[in-house]
Amino acid sequence: MRAVTTLSVVVLASAGIGHSVIASLDADIARVDPFKDMKNRPRAGHGMNILLVGTDGRDKITEVERQRYRLGGAPCHCTDTIMIVHISEDRERATVVSLPRDSYADVPPHTDQTTGRQHQGHPIKLNAAYAEGGPQLTVRTIENMTHVKIDHYLEVDFTSFMKTVDVLGGVKICTAQPMKDSYTGLDLPAGTHMLMGGQALQYVRSRHVDGASDLGRMQRQQRFLAALVDRATSSGVLLNPIRFRDVTRAVLGSVRADKGFGADELLNLGRAMRGFSPSSSEFTTVPIGRMGYAVKGIGSTLKWDPAKSERLFQSLRDDKPLAGHRPRSTAERVDVAPQQIQVQVQNGTVTPGLGRRVDAALAATGFRTTRRPVNAVDHTVERTVIVYDPRWDRSAKSLAAALPGSELRAVQGQGPVLKVIAGSDFRDVRKVRAEDPRQGQFGAVRGDEVGCS
Repeated sequence: MRAVTTLSVVVLASAGIGHSVIASLDADIARVDPFKDMKNRPRAGHGMNILLVGTDGRDKITEVERQRYRLGGAPCHCTDTIMIVHISEDRERATVVSLPRDSYADVPPHTDQTTGRQHQGHPIKLNAAYAEGGPQLTVRTIENMTHVKIDHYLEVDFTSFMKTVDVLGGVKICTAQPMKDSYTGLDLPAGTHMLMGGQALQYVRSRHVDGASDLGRMQRQQRFLAALVDRATSSGVLLNPIRFRDVTRAVLGSVRADKGFGADELLNLGRAMRGFSPSSSEFTTVPIGRMGYAVKGIGSTLKWDPAKSERLFQSLRDDKPLAGHRPRSTAERVDVAPQQIQVQVQNGTVTPGLGRRVDAALAATGFRTTRRPVNAVDHTVERTVIVYDPRWDRSAKSLAAALPGSELRAVQGQGPVLKVIAGSDFRDVRKVRAEDPRQGQFGAVRGDEVGCS
């Protein structure tokens, strides 16, 4: 999540501000050598691959911020966020692949940077590679797992995250349902919000707003990154030398990078990406084949799907887009995808064929209708009614968005199948889509598809 701020350096460099400005800031970047003495590395593919890692930096947060944003607990010497950012060879597309921190990994033989002991290869959780061997072991482990050659390494802790968001004037986030997490203190009602630094940190750290845990958090991090790119490219910061300098200083204050990723590299990459926008970016998470894979001495891990993940990383090596070039959808965003909602349609009027028409329209929008509409007992229904079990209230609200003006009627024991009693007010079904429209074999989504409509 802190790694998203580092990517903004690349975007901000597209301002075309003079080399002297970037060069003066280059001195703020701490340098590491993650590629030292590395042998038998994967063959270079097309484009550029940047490994972004976010490390736990709560030891640098003030006590006031620690209390306000619930950043308690001891900091760990580990990576909290891991992403591969692939910049296409033509510099017109960025692909962001999140690697879950709890991924099962086999680290190669190495020297423990804390104890100095020699270790043979052994299984660990992916984020623990940093604690044992720092950036170099992290890069080696990820290259061994993905067979993708890492060209550059960027590392940031979250002390600069809040400052960066604040300098940008906040980042706009939309959510179709209330988001509340007692662990981080996040409390957002449904709707559109302009998040400043502290609240943005709560948003990207939250893991307990739904049942998706860390995978859901990674999707929110990706959504935030898309919104940050949109803010940086549309707010005028790229054309304002003073704001550009302030933002880059906020970002670079806690960045570590490989020795080859300096001012010239940033400028060349930034100038080539002047037309970069949210629609130029795409996001996905490495496909998971097995959740809760227990490993003795390590605990519960996530095991990648070997076939799907290999196809994903082959696409990176071949410089191929993951998300199809779909036109931007005008459908209203809802919390639950229509494909997950079961519906039985009833005709509550004397109009012949109304039930079939409503059923067909809902099915065309993606709802799982029975395709067997029936007549209701009452034939005098004027306002369309949605009957639902309170346990499926989110599904009911999503269905109601497709039937504007309909009445929601909770009935205990209705079960998972929602009932639509079509009234004489029915005109048409509005198209709706899930808030996170991931599609295709990799579940990839473009940046403009997760931003606010």
